[in-house]
Amino acid sequence: MMRSLWTSASGMNAQLFQIDVLSNNLANVNTTGFKRERVEFKSLLYETMRRADLDPVNMTGRPVNLQVGHGVRPAATTRIFSQGMLQTTGRFQDFAIEGNGFFEIRRDEDNYKFTRDGSFSLMPVDGELVLATSDGFPVMSIDREIITFPYNTDFDMSWVDENGLFHYTVDGATEEGFQLMIVQFPNVQGLLATGANLFQETVASGAPLVEGVDDVGRLSRVHNRTLEMSNVQIAEEMVGLITTQRAFDVNSRGITASDEMLQTAIQLRR
Repeated sequence: MMRSLWTSASGMNAQLFQIDVLSNNLANVNTTGFKRERVEFKSLLYETMRRADLDPVNMTGRPVNLQVGHGVRPAATTRIFSQGMLQTTGRFQDFAIEGNGFFEIRRDEDNYKFTRDGSFSLMPVDGELVLATSDGFPVMSIDREIITFPYNTDFDMSWVDENGLFHYTVDGATEEGFQLMIVQFPNVQGLLATGANLFQETVASGAPLVEGVDDVGRLSRVHNRTLEMSNVQIAEEMVGLITTQRAFDVNSRGITASDEMLQTAIQLRR
């Protein structure tokens, strides 16, 4: 019976972790470019009390094992990179990616992050306007240069095509300028979330592959004056919360049942 206490406790801890992940998904339902997470569980060590043992000559033995598990543990959190809904904003500094690509952001020298959040801003630096995140980190071009515009750029008459190439108008003349750096990863599940809608490259994710330069398969499409919304589905997350709460309750009842059985066994000795 003591085994059942620890097994039920592991189940309760696992469901608490599930609640944490589901709550984070719901908290970010309006976060631009957010990708929901899902928890994966694995069973704990199994205790083999009797092994299967067959004697084919004498047709004797046991055809099955006698085993008992010791509970469950969270094994990983899988991020669902499905496409979020695209919402038109009419703002030149807003971008959305349709496909598997990421924008590249420079945090500091030789430190680059990646994001699906294209709600950028124009930041005045040294007499020019720099395309940057809301935290002031510059957005990279395909040549790994900071994207800048003259002060007198007419953004109402400027646009960005589906390949991320800027067409901006200055003094009535339209020119082609920088092109957005859009990258893909061999294994997006290996990316490390660092907060502020940013991801970091890891050994598991592989090095970023630049669209239009490296072989990435299907290219992404860039949408200007548009944002990608979170892919969190409120109804689905609420159902998950209810299911998780019921699982937590069932595990707590397992502890209660084990405690009552232990109490009955103790009273039999009196």
